[in-house]
Amino acid sequence: MRYAAITGWGMAVPERVLTNADLERMVDTSDEWIVSRTGIRERRVVGPNDSTTSLSAAAARQAMAQAGLDIDDIDLIVVATCTPDQFLVSEACLVQAELGGRAGAFDIGAACAGFVSALAVGSQFIQTGAHDRVLVIGADTLSRFVDYTDRSTCILFGDGAGAVVLEATEQPRGLLSTVLGADGAGYKHLYIPGWGAFVPETAELFPEYRPHLQMNGREVFRFAVNVMGDSAAEAVAKAGLSFADIDMLIPHQANQRIIDAAARRLGLPRERVWVNLDRYGNTSAASVPIALAEAAAAGALQEEDNLVLVAFGGGLAWAAGVVRWGVAGVARRVPAVEVAVGAGV
Repeated sequence: MRYAAITGWGMAVPERVLTNADLERMVDTSDEWIVSRTGIRERRVVGPNDSTTSLSAAAARQAMAQAGLDIDDIDLIVVATCTPDQFLVSEACLVQAELGGRAGAFDIGAACAGFVSALAVGSQFIQTGAHDRVLVIGADTLSRFVDYTDRSTCILFGDGAGAVVLEATEQPRGLLSTVLGADGAGYKHLYIPGWGAFVPETAELFPEYRPHLQMNGREVFRFAVNVMGDSAAEAVAKAGLSFADIDMLIPHQANQRIIDAAARRLGLPRERVWVNLDRYGNTSAASVPIALAEAAAAGALQEEDNLVLVAFGGGLAWAAGVVRWGVAGVARRVPAVEVAVGAGV
């Protein structure tokens, strides 16, 4: 069998920091209220020179450097995003334009569940023998669609990108199992009404279709608490493992209470759950790969560790998978360079 080992990782977030104290001056909220309900203390938001493309390219360069590759070694680029910089042109093509090369390029749209979904797609290209090296990116700039007069949503979202390089190996590394699902009937619980090709026919309809993120927080929370734990447990079972075999949970960074519920479902203590939402907030499709890159850079992941990646998002969609960490059996492998996983780009 062929597997798709993760041999490189990287992340990028904007330099601008938006703290809870900043939000206190913008909307009726407080640091205590935000932290107690979400766990978020600050988030990074794009400036005038940032874009989904610039963040994606920065994360991708880190990942390729870590893997000892350049863009000409990459066979395929898959970008998960719900905030592409263009409609007609895929975000993956825009990233390729920044990086160079002639790799195939396309996008995956599953909102916050996008990266784990894209990881499943990229891994299958390697598992089937179609490609040997795939670059998978999760990136979003949702702050551009946040209504900063809506205190229920503006406190949640930040911007960023994370990337991994997948390479072929005959050893059981990379994605061992995948669980993908959706409940499309609930899409209006988390969506951007004015972000799409539909144009209202009359001016009277326009207020309903404003391009700002809207969320039914109660319904999304109820959905997420159930689906995060259940899909993670299903992925562990599909991989032929038990909860005792799991070394680290790397969840979508949306809400501390949701993360805690998923950890309890898997019976994992706090030290085996990677959490960084206090510093970045909910970065949508970038959430899981940023956390993965930070965990790897911190030396928290060891060869043969079993990781659970799980996320939920607009759609309503969810995705979970078990990843076996390490690079054993990768045919072309050079010593990884030291890559600083930094905050600003």
